[in-house]
Amino acid sequence: MINTPDGRYFIVKGQLWRSTNPALEEDERQRWVNALMDARRAVKAAKASGDASALKDARRDVQQAKVALGERGPIWWSDGSPDFNRCQVKNTPYAGWFEKHFDT
Repeated sequence: MINTPDGRYFIVKGQLWRSTNPALEEDERQRWVNALMDARRAVKAAKASGDASALKDARRDVQQAKVALGERGPIWWSDGSPDFNRCQVKNTPYAGWFEKHFDT
């Protein structure tokens, strides 16, 4: 996994994804990671069963965990930099760094 120099994002297939807030205490982070994994399993089960209500609830739980982890919702840094979550790295200020170090 490639992380940006500031640790705000990791890069998958040229796309930035917001990293977990590093200021979270380890026990809180792990609790939310566990909740996220449970919610993702619930999404899979709801899709398999065709239960629309359960799918809606499970997706809500995924969103709640990702916001708590800092991966979605309000940004966790405070220097005024914008959020480039889900943007192609080539369209962000990280483009030059990425091209220099990783782009082939």
